[in-house]
Amino acid sequence: MTSASDAPHPSSLGSGISALHAKWGWIVALGVVYLIAGFVALGSMMMATVASVIVVGAMMIVAGVTEVIGAFQMKSWGRFLIWALLGVLYIVAGFLTFANPLFAAVLLTLFLGASLLASGAVRLFLAFSMKRESPWVWVALSAVVTLLLGLLILARWPVNSVYILGLFLGIDLIMAGAGWVSLGLGLKSRR
Repeated sequence: MTSASDAPHPSSLGSGISALHAKWGWIVALGVVYLIAGFVALGSMMMATVASVIVVGAMMIVAGVTEVIGAFQMKSWGRFLIWALLGVLYIVAGFLTFANPLFAAVLLTLFLGASLLASGAVRLFLAFSMKRESPWVWVALSAVVTLLLGLLILARWPVNSVYILGLFLGIDLIMAGAGWVSLGLGLKSRR
């Protein structure tokens, strides 16, 4: 629980920004690294897809080990078995992604396309159920773009599985890099 004396003061925001202002060059450098990594990923989308699948596999193994460790904290055998089984499944799935990253990319691309399709459909439903005074048009536009992206991925699946995840990774790195560069340059120009 925090007290009134623990609450941040308005001046602490200014001191935080001034501390970032002093590091603007490092922030720009980080953004440039992101941009370079993004363009490298776009230049070799298949390798970027394999790299992203391997990262997902490593995260699944870490999550599985955590689940198994958490299972030993359970008081009942039923919960222990469920948590332990879930953890073992995560670990096995993680090692399977290392054994065959291209097959894992096929499955992850299918899941990505289906998720985008479902997300777009839900957003479209929400957009038309919103009141006309609210910005329902922007929600509907976002839903249509998401639906189209999901349909495009699923229409070319499984052929596109070797490059879709790498493409998304490259675009994400470039957008993040542009954000860091603009933040750093904005801090430099701020007085």
